[in-house]
Amino acid sequence: MNDEIMTELHGIKDAIGAQFHFDMRALFEDIKRGEAELQAKGARLVPPPANPDKTTYTPLQRTRFARR
Repeated sequence: MNDEIMTELHGIKDAIGAQFHFDMRALFEDIKRGEAELQAKGARLVPPPANPDKTTYTPLQRTRFARR
């Protein structure tokens, strides 16, 4: 793993956390507000699967995400 990339990712994470005073509810509400704005503009958002445990995957997905 590249330490520069990880350092940058941690910096971004900390900046976003500070923006919301490390309040996960506030962050989630902002995400939901952004989604509502996108939908109001006509964007279609893909909902998460209702039961992810029973989601079937294509052979490509099974290969791509297989543990090696």
